[in-house]
Amino acid sequence: MTAEKFIAKLTELMDTEAALDLSTKLADVDDWDSLSMVSFFSFCNTTQSQKVSPEQIKAAQTVGDLFKLAGGDAQ
Repeated sequence: MTAEKFIAKLTELMDTEAALDLSTKLADVDDWDSLSMVSFFSFCNTTQSQKVSPEQIKAAQTVGDLFKLAGGDAQ
């Protein structure tokens, strides 16, 4: 999945209108909450080859960190 497609999917999962990019800090996004974390967890563990733990999601600081967890390459 490309970074652009991932960001579009994450925007949908978070149900946010905030402009996101890979460097966006999750703490700065009001819509990044427990429901968004559960939605992201479900997305990764059901549709992506990469399996993630709740601890990995909690440790993520940026959208780019989530992209890496989902199997993307944020280089």
